[in-house]
Amino acid sequence: MLSKVNSFTLIGLTGVKIDVEVDLSKGKPNFTLVGLPDSTIKESIERVSSAICNSGFYMPVKKIVINLAPADVKKEGSLFDLAIAVGILQAGGYMNNDEYRKYVIVGELSLDGKLRPVNGMLPLLISAKEQGFTKFIIPKKNEAEACYLNGIEAYTFNDLAEVISFLKGESSVSPVVPRIWEKEDKRYKEDLSRVKGQYKAKRALEIAVAGGHNIMLVGAPGSGKTMLAKCVPSILPDLTFEEALEITKIHSIAGVLDKELGVVTSRPYRSPHHSATPVALTGGGKNAKPGEISLAHNGVLFLDEMPEFNKSLLETLRQPLEDGYITVSRANLTVQYPANFMLIASMNPCPCGNYGSKTLECKCSPSQIDKYLKKLSGPLLDRIDLKIDVDRVDFYDLTSESPEESSEEVKKRINKAREIQRKRFEGTGTHTNAKMNSAQIKEFCKIDSDAELILKVAFDRYKLSARAYTRILKVARTIADLDDSPNILMKHISEAISYRTIDKYEL
Repeated sequence: MLSKVNSFTLIGLTGVKIDVEVDLSKGKPNFTLVGLPDSTIKESIERVSSAICNSGFYMPVKKIVINLAPADVKKEGSLFDLAIAVGILQAGGYMNNDEYRKYVIVGELSLDGKLRPVNGMLPLLISAKEQGFTKFIIPKKNEAEACYLNGIEAYTFNDLAEVISFLKGESSVSPVVPRIWEKEDKRYKEDLSRVKGQYKAKRALEIAVAGGHNIMLVGAPGSGKTMLAKCVPSILPDLTFEEALEITKIHSIAGVLDKELGVVTSRPYRSPHHSATPVALTGGGKNAKPGEISLAHNGVLFLDEMPEFNKSLLETLRQPLEDGYITVSRANLTVQYPANFMLIASMNPCPCGNYGSKTLECKCSPSQIDKYLKKLSGPLLDRIDLKIDVDRVDFYDLTSESPEESSEEVKKRINKAREIQRKRFEGTGTHTNAKMNSAQIKEFCKIDSDAELILKVAFDRYKLSARAYTRILKVARTIADLDDSPNILMKHISEAISYRTIDKYEL
């Protein structure tokens, strides 16, 4: 007896259809699994056998050959358990119909026949839908991910026995009820109203978030760099459903998605420690999973004390900062993950942190300072749009009773600027000023002769690169948007230049 069950696997974010073929024949009872399976799938032989027996069925006493086709695609994970079990029971005569052929079947089995959730369900369902499949049998605990997709019928179950009863027509199950996505109305612990002084830094953060620009905060320990960065989630622009789905797909594959929610409701804010490994930051490992760079997609990646990170590790940021994606290559696999994030970096001006201070003495030698600053390469710094000197808070600012502007007020201006950008780039694939291509810069970043003269002086004085030149224009465009100005004026260019370089640190 031969059966063929529809299933899917993931290569990166792309789903690939897998035919689970099961053949039962006379001969010495044996269990053979072929089709380029990894060790996890090979272990499924024992899981499936126990699950079938503990669900009230009997394993056929025959030679069992299971083929996962196509054979040239590497299969990984435990998501084929349910499809294999259904194929064995179908071939063994437990089901006398072809009802199972209508469905894509995915799920992990426990030894007692219970269904366990699998990672990556949302991107799997989306890929399968794009390939023409609309009916699915999945674990109950993956239900939340299926609720937000229109045009599919997802049937969820708790165990193998329920699945077989449904496929035999002995029980009736309704597909999951679609949900309407709602962004999270989150109240953040850190708010800009709690930051005393630091008006230039707060202004720079507003500009950076409004245009999706990368920003570096440079200052002595205790100046408030980390506090400022922690306030950023409270001013991030509202998340759209399309952006939420993109984030959810990545988080689902990585196994960090809240299975109860099923979808991300707020922009990610990732803050890896400087001891993070290359795999943790960029992604990879045996299964080429996404790392912190991709988990920050459509959100923020905060690198506190950036020079403390391994230099070679920091250089891996150059591609995603420029292109918006990260390529993860392994011996037998190459995948791409979206990595369109806003980078916030912080650093001290020197190892002791007091270089350039008006009140504290720097104890670092010139060579130590030079070595410390050279941990960040020129090409990497070129990709950071705003570099801000964060001074220690003045005593009078610190003790002032005057109310500071709240994050809610700043966010209103940011949402307004983002709406301007949305209309500007509608239908182009670009979403923020920071991601403008050369043609868009030429169209939307025109400046008059006075502004051009100021920009030329800055270009010559600071020995700016072509990339730095275009990034100044992008920042100026964002400043103009915050001013609700259709044109980039001289004051916008001047302010953008002031955020570009910090002379005394020679960055």
